[in-house]
Amino acid sequence: MITVSLAEAQARLGELLDLVEGGEDVIVTRGGKPVAHMHPPQSPKRPLRNLAAFRAGMPDWGGSSVSALRELRDESL
Repeated sequence: MITVSLAEAQARLGELLDLVEGGEDVIVTRGGKPVAHMHPPQSPKRPLRNLAAFRAGMPDWGGSSVSALRELRDESL
């Protein structure tokens, strides 16, 4: 992890972005206090391909979610 001041970050932005792209984390400080954290983006999550297949694999709870939520609410009163 690299820590740089705001002035240094402004002067070396391209170089810092290259480091981040390579997997390095960079903390930018102002007045000695951290104000920004640059890190490589996380890989996107895999999208749910077939919603119908996902729903078919869910257990049958014997009713609607609305009625289940109402039961839970009423039990806690």
